[in-house]
Parts: sequence; C-alpha cells; structure tokens
Amino acid sequence: MDCGNLVVSPGITSKSILITRKNMSKSSNIKTISQVFDRVSRGNNRYLAGIKNIAKIFVTRRSEWSIGIYIGESPFNFVSPNAIINPVLTAKDITDVPAHFVADPFMVREDGIWYMFFEVLNGLQNKGVIGLATSSDTYKWNYQQIVLDEPFHLSYPYVFKFQNHYYMIPETSQASSIRLYKAINFPTKWSYVKTLLHQSDFADPSIFQHNNLWWLLTATSEARNTLRLYYSQDLMDAWIEHPKSPVIQGNKSIVRPAGRVISFNGKIVRYTQDCERIYGHQVRAFEITELTTTNYQEKEIKNNPVIQASGMGWNQIGMHHIDAHQIDKNKWIACVDGKRYRLVFEPRFNQI
Repeated sequence: MDCGNLVVSPGITSKSILITRKNMSKSSNIKTISQVFDRVSRGNNRYLAGIKNIAKIFVTRRSEWSIGIYIGESPFNFVSPNAIINPVLTAKDITDVPAHFVADPFMVREDGIWYMFFEVLNGLQNKGVIGLATSSDTYKWNYQQIVLDEPFHLSYPYVFKFQNHYYMIPETSQASSIRLYKAINFPTKWSYVKTLLHQSDFADPSIFQHNNLWWLLTATSEARNTLRLYYSQDLMDAWIEHPKSPVIQGNKSIVRPAGRVISFNGKIVRYTQDCERIYGHQVRAFEITELTTTNYQEKEIKNNPVIQASGMGWNQIGMHHIDAHQIDKNKWIACVDGKRYRLVFEPRFNQI
C-alpha cells in the first residue's frame, strides 16, 4: 500500500505510521532545542571570555603580606592569641608612602616600648623601604614613619643591640652586598656604617653571636637554594666564609632564613622558609648542634612547621617570617607575617 510516498510493509497499520511520524517529530524538536542550547552556550562562552579579557585589563591578583603577633610556650609552638586581632599591621596603616604590603618584621624592646621594623613595599617606586611601628603591649601597634630608604630595594631589617647601640642589617641583595647601619638617633635615624660582604646576591642575612665570634647565615643564588655561612672576630672586621660553606645546597625547603637566630637553654635555633611548594608557604626550625670555625651541624626540630598558612584570612596562603622573643618562663611572643591574594583595580591598557 502507498501512503503519501511512504511504502508500508504488510502488517503495518496506519496507527503505527502515525506513531512513527510523531516520534520523528519529537526527535526533530529535541534536535532543534539542542542546537539552540548549543548556540546559546557558545554565545555565553564568548561573552564570559570577553568579560575575563576585560577583567584582565582592569583587575589584577596581588600578593598581600601583612603582619601579626603570635604567642607560645616555646620557640617552636606558636598560635594566634584570642586577645589580639590579627593582622596588627597592614598596608593600609602606612601613611607616608603608597604601600602595597608590609612584611619581614623584627622587633626590639627598649624602656618598656616595643619597636617593630619591617619592609614596606612602596607601590609608587616598586621597591622596599623600612618602616617603624611602636607598641606598649605588643597587642596594639601604631605606625610611625619610614626610617630607611635607599636607591635600591630594602627588606628583612634585622635589628640588634650591641654595646648599647642599635644596628640594622637589612637585605640589600639588589646592591649585591650586605650592609651595616647604625642608629644615630634610635629609632628613627639610621646611618650607613660599612659593607660587610659584597659581590654576591645575598638574601635575608641573619647575624648572631656564639663563643665570642660573630656568625652570619645568608641565602645566595638566583633560586635562593644555597645557604652560606660566614664568621668574624669583630662586627667591624673582615668576614671569612666557613670551610663547610655552603652548608646547604639545592633544598628550597630548608635554606632561606626566616627571622632572627635565637639562643636559649644553651641551644642555637635558626628559622627557615619552606619554599618547596610555593614561596613563603611555612616556617621550619633547626637546632645548630655544632658550630666552630671548622665544622657545622644541625638537626630539624620535631615540632615543624613552627608556623604555616591557615587556609583562610590574612595568612591564607603563606607565612614566611618569625622574630621570637622570650618574655617570661614558658612564655614567648613573636612578630610574624602572612600572605593572601587580593584582587585590585589596576588598569593595564597596554594589554589591549
């Protein structure tokens, strides 16, 4: 039987033909709807891609470091106290330069007042300068001013007291040197004294005394995966590289100094940045078990990491610095820093 050009086999009824045509119609409708959705999806994808490209021109993701206060019962066990709202210092507290972040804090106590020195990244010049904040209780801090500015980048302002005078060794790797400064009017006026070491890319130089000698640990190499050790009989004398130096090579998880080297209970402890996964992820501690002019040995502390990224808030993705001070028996306080990512409006029209 011929039914509108449709050849029907014997046994096929007209009802079956109608059902077949309906199914074909439904299939066609589904295919049409699917094509519409595909076109809409492609349009949305192009729209979203356009939005992302525009966002890339006007918005950038910036690493934002800020400074906090931690307390602990030992130099290996620190927490953020409930009595302190961290962070205690951010870029917004800086009033005399346009700051992108604050980091690398060191603090000292003089006549009942705590003085904190730290890196301020000057957003206008895109280089670090050294800022100052003060506190009477370490809980609330008041920003004062920029106290040291050079034509090159400054960070890691390692402040220490020697023979009733305050000295500072900031990182000056951009000047290929380790430079010593002295406070001529503490805490705001600092004067360059001399270059201790030169002709190398020294990062985070950390100085301390032991057995009537001065010692200095610093990271070198572009990858910051080499730890070198120097010593001197006097702060102002020539510095000699240790025969075992570099004492560590090729290990980004334990090389780069992360704050003041401390001595307590007859032990010497150095803190180190763990940068294996990402830069400044956490801080670990090592006890220097042997330190002479001919030998160097150290072992890792069991309580590592000492501080680490919290996964949220001001220290969401990293912590890379600690300056620990014992203020009583089984009572320690430390200034630390933490990093998060923040989206900022920063047009870059050259990308159009």
